[in-house]
Amino acid sequence: MDWQEIMLTRLKVSGFKNLVDVDIRFGPFTCVAGANGVGKSNLFDAIRFLSTLADKTFLEAAMSVRDEGGRGADVRSLFHHVENQYTEQMSFEVEMIVPSEGIDDLGQKAEASKTFLRYTLILAYRQSDSARSFGSFELLKEELGYIGSKETIEHLRFNHSPTWRKSIVQGKRNSPLISTEGEGFSRVIKIHQDGTQGRTRSLSAASLPRTVLSTVNAAENPTALLARREMQSWRLLHLEPSALRKPDEFTAPTKLSADGSHLASTLYRLAHPTENGMKEKSEQIYAQIANRLAELIEDVHSACVDRDEKRELLTLQVTGRDGTFHPARSLSDGTLRFLALAVLELDPEAQGLLCLEEPENGIHPERIQAILRLLQDIATDANEPVNEENLLRQVIINTHSPSVVLQTSDDSLLVAELKEQIDIKSKKRYKCIRFGCLPDTWRARIVDAHIVSKGKLLSYLNPLANKNVEDEQSVETKEPPPRRDKSAKSRRVMDREDLYPLLPFPDRLPTEQNERDFLHAAD
Repeated sequence: MDWQEIMLTRLKVSGFKNLVDVDIRFGPFTCVAGANGVGKSNLFDAIRFLSTLADKTFLEAAMSVRDEGGRGADVRSLFHHVENQYTEQMSFEVEMIVPSEGIDDLGQKAEASKTFLRYTLILAYRQSDSARSFGSFELLKEELGYIGSKETIEHLRFNHSPTWRKSIVQGKRNSPLISTEGEGFSRVIKIHQDGTQGRTRSLSAASLPRTVLSTVNAAENPTALLARREMQSWRLLHLEPSALRKPDEFTAPTKLSADGSHLASTLYRLAHPTENGMKEKSEQIYAQIANRLAELIEDVHSACVDRDEKRELLTLQVTGRDGTFHPARSLSDGTLRFLALAVLELDPEAQGLLCLEEPENGIHPERIQAILRLLQDIATDANEPVNEENLLRQVIINTHSPSVVLQTSDDSLLVAELKEQIDIKSKKRYKCIRFGCLPDTWRARIVDAHIVSKGKLLSYLNPLANKNVEDEQSVETKEPPPRRDKSAKSRRVMDREDLYPLLPFPDRLPTEQNERDFLHAAD
C-alpha cells in the first residue's frame, strides 16, 4: 500500500487564544469564512501547535505559533485571557483516522491495531523564576484511545459511502494506548504497548518537557506512532511568490515546502520517474498541469520544467498559445499559487491535512470557481473507496471573500463569528470565536450545533443590504439619509444607477419593505 489513510475528523479546543469551548467537525473539504479580525487564523494556529507538539518540545511548539503581532509567541500569549487575566489551562481533543502502516524515525515498520483514534491533551502554564524565561507548560493530561466500530458512523457525520468508510476504518482494540493517572507530583503518563500482554511504561508528568506521543516508536507502540505521524503530516501552506519563482538546483529537495519552495524540482520528479515509460509519463503529467492551468488562464498551451545542464538548474515555464515561453519569474502571484496546488494534486507524497489561508489571493473573481474546484479535487472523494487513485487527503481553507463563500458547497462551509461571553471569575465581558453552519446541512443535524442565520449570511455576502438597513433606520429616526453629489468624482461603482439593478440580490435592494420582509423571515 503506497497511500496513507490520514484525516482529522473533529477538533475540540478551549483556552487557546480566543478559542473557548470550540468543537468543530471536519469533512474532506472545509471552508472557514469570516470577517477580518474574528480569529480564523487562530484555528490554524491550534492545528499548527498540535502538529509541532507531535515532534518537538512544548517551548519549541509555542515559539512556532504567531502571537497577535505576527511574531513567534511566548508561552503565556497562547492562553486565553480577559484583559490581563489569563486562563489556567488549555485543552485539546482530536479525533483522527491514522495510517494503517508507516515507518518510525529509525526506519522500523509499524502497523496500527486500530485506525480511528481520539487524542486528548491538557496543558497548564508554569511560571518561571528566571526573568529571561517566557515560562513553560505543565502536562496535566495526555490520553490516546480508540473510537469503537459501533461508534464510527456517529463520529463520521459528513456524507460518505460505506465502501469509503470501510476502506479506512480498520482494526480492533479494547484498551487505551496512552493514559494519565494520579494528581500533582504523583501524576504519571502511561504508555501501553499494543497487544493484551504488552509492557506498560510510566513517566512522571511533572518533569516532561514534551508530550509522550512525540517520543513513541514502532517497537513500543506502533499505533501511537502512527497517530504521531498523522499529526506531523498536518501542513499549513503559506505559498510565497518569491519562493515559487525560484529555479531549483539538480540536488534540491523534490517535495514542495510550506512556502512553495522547490516547485520546479517537485514537478520534475512527478514528470520524470525512474521506471520504464518515462517519456509517456512526462507528457501525461505536463499535459495534466497545462489542462488544469487552462481553467485559470485561457491562453495556455503547455507547461513543463526546463532542465539546464550547463547551470544545473530546473526552471518551471509555461508556454502560451502564441508559442511565447513564460518562466516562473514572469508569472503572476495567483498563477504561481494555482500551479503549486495543481502539482500537489498530482503528488502522491502530498498526503494528510493541508491548510491554506485565503487561497483566492491573486485570483480574478471570475476564476474563483477554478481554484475551488482544484482544492476540492485535492481532497478525497468520500463516495469512492480510498486507493492510489483516491488518496485520503483533506483540505481546510479560510477566507473573508464573499465570492469564495458564494461558490462553496453549503455542506463545506463554516462561518466564524465573534461571540460575547461573561468570564465567571472576573464577571467581565469578552469575545471569543464560534463556528456556525448553515441550516439543512450535515453539521446542522448534530445536537447543539450553532446555526448561522440567513440574515447574518446575507449581510456577509451582500454588504449592500446593510446600506438599505441603515437608510431605513435614518428614516425611522426622521433623519434624512445623506445626499450624494452625482457630479462627485469619488462616486462608487455601486452608486451607478445603470448598474444598480444588476448588483447581487437586486430583487431585495430596491425597496425597504423587501429588505424588512427578508430579514424578518431569516431571523
